[in-house]
Amino acid sequence: MSLSETAVLVSSLQKELRRVIVGQDEVIAEILTAFLAGGHCLLRGVPGLAKTLLIKTLADAVHLKFSRIQFTPDLMPSDIIGTEVIEEDRATGSRGIRFMPGPLFANIILADEINRTPPKTQAALLEAMQEYQVTVGGVRHQLDRPLFVLATQNPIEQEGTYPLPEAQLDRFMLNVVIGYPSAADERTILAQTTTGEEPKVTAVATGEQIERARRLVRDVVAADNVIDYAARLVRATRPGGDGGETIPPCVTQWVRWGAGPRAGQSLLLAGKARAVLHGRPAVSLEDVRAVAPPVLRHRILVNFQAEADGVDAEQVVAKLLDAIPAR
Repeated sequence: MSLSETAVLVSSLQKELRRVIVGQDEVIAEILTAFLAGGHCLLRGVPGLAKTLLIKTLADAVHLKFSRIQFTPDLMPSDIIGTEVIEEDRATGSRGIRFMPGPLFANIILADEINRTPPKTQAALLEAMQEYQVTVGGVRHQLDRPLFVLATQNPIEQEGTYPLPEAQLDRFMLNVVIGYPSAADERTILAQTTTGEEPKVTAVATGEQIERARRLVRDVVAADNVIDYAARLVRATRPGGDGGETIPPCVTQWVRWGAGPRAGQSLLLAGKARAVLHGRPAVSLEDVRAVAPPVLRHRILVNFQAEADGVDAEQVVAKLLDAIPAR
């Protein structure tokens, strides 16, 4: 697939999403960035901001299988992976074991309120995301490609939840924050969603086209200075430093643990996907800077001093981008 064909494909996907999702253009762009880069996405926002509708609309816009998993405290790994059942042949009386696939065997998966389920079930999902396979009864079952997991978190209700550990958060390429709509957008939402008419979403892409687009993203050129900048940005998040580089004061003061090498990979891949979204054959420094907040905000662990000062990882990333020159 050529760059121009991919640009047309992305434009068509954005058009279909905007038929249903009013405003939230930045959120749509970030989710499509993760989708094209072959990563997974964590979507954080209060209830009622169309998180579920957004991923369902994306699934409707492509010829792919969609699955929604509502995570609850009693959900077991077998509920999402699948289970083995004993079947009896009535004609011969013989019995056999057959694997019944769970909702993970889909292409686009909405993991709704992932922080409401126990760590064992969270780990089962994250293993499938990373390995593209599940193991049941000693037998490996391959998951279909493309695979895109969008997990949502409700930041308000924390009682009875199981927050994802930092090591598991690192498996998500982007952490996208969805906020309240503007006054004009909210008025449009009220006008469109309180009538008998529903917007029609047309499937404009196939799984094969998405896979070809993902291969194209990896072929996007990254100059040496862009790679160096991504590496400097990630290494600057580590308060101890490990290469003699200058660590910004905001990191030394407020950061407990910095981002690992996977963050650098995500910076470059997401930057390449953003370049493709804009129809450009090479990733720029601006692309890396633009994707840095959703890539780094969940990979930086702030310390007690930051909490006392009312500083979160989002603010640290903003100061980091100011402190590390793009050159």
